[in-house]
Amino acid sequence: TMGYIIERLKFWKSEDRLGPDIPTLHILSYFPKYYNRICKKKFLHWGDGSELRPGAYAIYCSTISVGNNVIIRPGSMIFGDSIEEPIIIEDDVLLGAGVHIYSDNHLFENPEIKIKDQGYIRKKVLIKEGAWIGSNVIILPGVTIGEHAVVGAGSVVTKDIPSFTLYAGNPAKMIRKIS
Repeated sequence: TMGYIIERLKFWKSEDRLGPDIPTLHILSYFPKYYNRICKKKFLHWGDGSELRPGAYAIYCSTISVGNNVIIRPGSMIFGDSIEEPIIIEDDVLLGAGVHIYSDNHLFENPEIKIKDQGYIRKKVLIKEGAWIGSNVIILPGVTIGEHAVVGAGSVVTKDIPSFTLYAGNPAKMIRKIS
């Protein structure tokens, strides 16, 4: 009915997320000039020259800071959750397609309590200037990726990665320094 449609449209507009599951805004992702205006309003910070490409998701945009000239490619999912523990992507970071970044995770230490009832741990994620994150990389909570570091495609990043290094694998391990 018309009432349901109007309520759904209001819900999509008010949600703290962007992506294909918000169809009214997703259509605008094909028009970067207009979508960037929306990103500037929804994100904690949205830098000049940055793009959230069609097919990419950002959940809890208000807890995600994106620097200048960052391209978030299709299939990527950035899951912010807490302004106290934000996701920060600095300037000139390259993100391949299908990158997943998480700032929270389930607690699971108590076997007496169902995992779904144990709550979450939230930790900041920082990707420093000029880093390159390959396609289908997963970055877990609490990780810092250093300046100009490279993370190979398909890696799972569970620990900090120093600047000017190449890491790859599951879990990601240092392959070599970049000199």
